[in-house]
Amino acid sequence: MRMRFQDKVIIITGAAQGIGEVYARGLAAEGASVIVADLNAELGEQVAEKIRADGGEASFVTVDVSSPESTAALAIAAVSTYGGIDGLINNAAIYGAMKFDLLISVDWDYYQQFMAVNLNGALLMTRAVYPHLQQRGGGSIVNQSSTAAYLYSGFYGLAKVGINGLTQQLAHELGGMNIRVNAIAPGPTDTEATRIQAGEAAKELVKGLALKRLGTPTDMLGAAKFLLSDDASWVTGQVLAVDGGQTFRL
Repeated sequence: MRMRFQDKVIIITGAAQGIGEVYARGLAAEGASVIVADLNAELGEQVAEKIRADGGEASFVTVDVSSPESTAALAIAAVSTYGGIDGLINNAAIYGAMKFDLLISVDWDYYQQFMAVNLNGALLMTRAVYPHLQQRGGGSIVNQSSTAAYLYSGFYGLAKVGINGLTQQLAHELGGMNIRVNAIAPGPTDTEATRIQAGEAAKELVKGLALKRLGTPTDMLGAAKFLLSDDASWVTGQVLAVDGGQTFRL
């Protein structure tokens, strides 16, 4: 196997399950030392243990991405454990247990907490890690967007619109430090969280895709590896849709 990430240290938030877990395990398999970061300590520790059992290098660190103190502590823990940081995937989000409501009626406290995690969390994590990436001579940040940004998807879609804008803004702010910032926008993906949210309706979404199947977390992994690697050394400020042809944008 090609070891593109040998001696690289990569933080993945929301890595205790779903797409985040696949990111963590896939990057570790190519040589990365990964920080499995999540609020769920039980599942997060299990993911780190699986990686180590497979011969990889991983540590679990608890993080609340909506907290400046918690995100800063995560960055410090990564540097203390592995000596630096080379990459970050901002994957953490409120999704599986997400409430459905309209912007005009959603409980305001819930909305504020939702945005604190799903939008501001990516910015807080970036603020915490970018000085460490700069010390390594640069690095790569990948934000988890969604094709929901291009569709009617309530405050979830609004958060992903924000992620796309954040990606472009940070790409310019950090480009002079040789830090690249991109995003992946998954389409309908077969995860436990999607099954909770969409149920049987997820199968109906397939009819509108060019490729007639739901995506899988592994479909997202290839895009993440590309954007984190030197193969994408002149790619920044981009939102890469991995969606089976769900969206078409000129």
